[in-house]
Amino acid sequence: MRAGIVILPEHRWWIAEPKWRAAEEYGFHHAWTYDHLGWRTLVDGPWFGAVPTLTAAALVTSRIRLGTFVASPNFRHPVPFARELLTIDDVSDGRFTLGVGAGGAGYDTTVTGAKPLLPGDRTARFGEFVELLDQLLFQDRTTWNGRFYSAEEARSAPGCVQRPRLPFVVAANGPKAMAIAARYGQGWVTTGPETEDHETWWRGVAEMSERFTETLATQGRTSRVNRYLNLDSAPVYSLSSVECFVDAVGRAAELGFTDVVAHWPRHDGVYAGSEQVVENVAADVLPTLDRHL
Repeated sequence: MRAGIVILPEHRWWIAEPKWRAAEEYGFHHAWTYDHLGWRTLVDGPWFGAVPTLTAAALVTSRIRLGTFVASPNFRHPVPFARELLTIDDVSDGRFTLGVGAGGAGYDTTVTGAKPLLPGDRTARFGEFVELLDQLLFQDRTTWNGRFYSAEEARSAPGCVQRPRLPFVVAANGPKAMAIAARYGQGWVTTGPETEDHETWWRGVAEMSERFTETLATQGRTSRVNRYLNLDSAPVYSLSSVECFVDAVGRAAELGFTDVVAHWPRHDGVYAGSEQVVENVAADVLPTLDRHL
């Protein structure tokens, strides 16, 4: 079991930098940030870009893995995005993981004047986005003519530090997106079902985990796919207390998840909590996860 933490890109760097350093010093295995132009209730507040944030984080850390949680096609084209991913992979010396999802129908879509896609079209675009990124990061030159994207002799030198390419962690809750994760992902991440009932959420997570196992078999995938769970999609914030975090990690481990992801506490609103809980988790829980769970 590995534990990661999300640091939202909402702070000026003089405030954010110590958090990224601390995430590594505390012993988290991976650290992430959201890749949005604005997000839900925080859309009117401060917000910074994911790619520059992760590049800066790579320069002030040396061991912890870094990633997007998650990038989407809502405002990105695979060709220029692949260049940015190559750069982060290089600057971090091979510590970058691409978390990638289909994207929703909210601010990231409307702010550019685009019209939201129907769910089926959004999933189809997602599949094309991931497949083209796979090719761009894997091979030296790519030409692509798809329904949503085109590429003409796109170069990819010098290639990824991580071979054959940097790893993908694919977000998927539904069957079609799970098929994309099973085909291209080195990891799968789920948020579980939307519900206000804590036990119902965990039952839904268990069902999704079973469904993903079935999808892997259907796709003929035999290599290992790590399983990530966003703990804070549950009705209860995972870092509200040490006991809550231990309980959530234990449940995730019982369901076969290899990785869990929590969120750095904020002063108020979403993910409101105390940084003291993070310090206590780092001191008392992270060093003994393998033994306890």
